[in-house]
Amino acid sequence: MRGAGRGGWRRWLLRAALLLLLLGPPLLILLFRFVPPPATPLMLIRAVQGHGLAKDWVDYGRIDRALPRAVIAAEDNLFCEQMLGFDFDALRGQVAAALEGERPRGASTITMQVAKNLFLWPGRDPLRKVLEAWLTPQVALLWPKRRVLEVYLNIVEFGPGVYGAEAAARAFFNRPAADLTAQQAAQLAVVLPAPLQWSAAAPTPYLRERAATVRRRMGQLGPLLACAE
Repeated sequence: MRGAGRGGWRRWLLRAALLLLLLGPPLLILLFRFVPPPATPLMLIRAVQGHGLAKDWVDYGRIDRALPRAVIAAEDNLFCEQMLGFDFDALRGQVAAALEGERPRGASTITMQVAKNLFLWPGRDPLRKVLEAWLTPQVALLWPKRRVLEVYLNIVEFGPGVYGAEAAARAFFNRPAADLTAQQAAQLAVVLPAPLQWSAAAPTPYLRERAATVRRRMGQLGPLLACAE
């Protein structure tokens, strides 16, 4: 009887864990559709590493539209058209490159980065990738595009210990995010792949060239930027 009791408790705990795994993330994602996330795993990790933590949540309406347009132009040109948060053409290209023995290029979308930053740890291990792929469509289905952009622009790492548009605009350009110029927005967007190594305030020649490319692309994408308005 005791063994049966212990087995019953184990089954109950297993079911509770599975229920939490299945329902926990959607409930949090639904909550964060309306409530600003207090912090992310990356913020806490960087703080422990000694980078500090500077962030200041601002509503989407208090971010100059040049910044979301620049981020889309730099990071994810098809963001406004994606249904489940994935760029399937880019993913197919990754698979093809891997099968041919080449190093796959990145295919991470803005929605994927939001899912990763909100819930997961940094890294490229297979488990994290699987969890990211599971969380991404939940974010895409439960949030409108503007909310995805709003959260992304408030939690993304722009520099050591600097998170979000408002903190970055003040740290690098001494102005609020609402007053960013198109050039400053482009300079912020191009540091996103390596914010610990690159600075929006002191861009290298390579970053200046990338920022110029982003600004040109911002003028070319047209309807592909519609959801950022």
